Amino acid sequence: MKRVTMADVAERANVSKSTVSQFLNQRYEFMGVKTKQRIEKAIEELGYQPNMVARSLKQKSSTTIGVIVANISHEFSTRIIQVIEHSLHQLNYHVIVCNAEDNPEKEKKYIDMLLAKQVDGLIIFPTSTNVNVYNELNVQDFPLVFIDRFVPEVEVPTIMLDNKQALCLAVEELNRNGYKRVGILTNSTIFNVAPRVERIEGFKQACRKFGLPIEENFIRGVETGKMTETLKDIFQSHEPPEALVAGNDLVLMEILKYARDHRLRIPQDLAIIAVDDVSFSSIYNPAITTIAQPIEKMGEKASEILIEKIIGKKNAEKDIIRFPAALVSRSSC
Repeated sequence: MKRVTMADVAERANVSKSTVSQFLNQRYEFMGVKTKQRIEKAIEELGYQPNMVARSLKQKSSTTIGVIVANISHEFSTRIIQVIEHSLHQLNYHVIVCNAEDNPEKEKKYIDMLLAKQVDGLIIFPTSTNVNVYNELNVQDFPLVFIDRFVPEVEVPTIMLDNKQALCLAVEELNRNGYKRVGILTNSTIFNVAPRVERIEGFKQACRKFGLPIEENFIRGVETGKMTETLKDIFQSHEPPEALVAGNDLVLMEILKYARDHRLRIPQDLAIIAVDDVSFSSIYNPAITTIAQPIEKMGEKASEILIEKIIGKKNAEKDIIRFPAALVSRSSC
């Protein structure tokens, strides 16, 4: 079948091609209601589909944003992507989401692919190691925003939780409830992933602040596949921890599975606080005390800054923007 063109729509609606173009680009200022209705009817009757590639080349804009997630398994990631997608949709931008699975090589491939598709900007949850790639985007003045992780060698606006304040809230709650032997378990810190490192540092600082002993054996950053082995080692201690902070939702699930398999009662045998207020926290028995991130505000801010960079706003943010956490007190500690 012959492809329906803009000229066909113009002929059917009895208007010029430039009027159809103005309609498609939502420039209605000098367009009458009846003209709009004729164009809408012509598009519907002919089944016209705009050539988005041609339009993006002509306008130098694809109205498409790429989002690269370090690991989409985290509920935090999926929830903040929803916010970003909604915010950008309101501004008539489309979103392509890619999952790097904490793999720097995969992340780089996705960056190359999205650039080839001429996306207008990128929001990245960085794996942290592709420093040269990030800096090259900066040199080209390509619109870029980081979420959840900052990369010290790269000057990019970054949306983050105030991780040290978050851990201070957790340790303060454990101390208030009388726990003395406390620890934290998070994912591997081998690549110096910012939130993991900061949460461990924040945990230690808070222990000092509240006069709690720092037991290095109870402070671990390990790969997900080694969580069970690590927990077994921790609980073989002469005096095992009374409470653990889970550095994120995936770690929380590993701790809960270990507690179930070893018949540890929560909170009688082990108190738990988790960073990220995951959806099952309130319905788990007992309900899990969590440290909540303001996900909606963070996602909206990331979208806002990226759009400011795309339109060339001079005073667009360049720094790390940290959002405060909130304690959601429940029954697990």
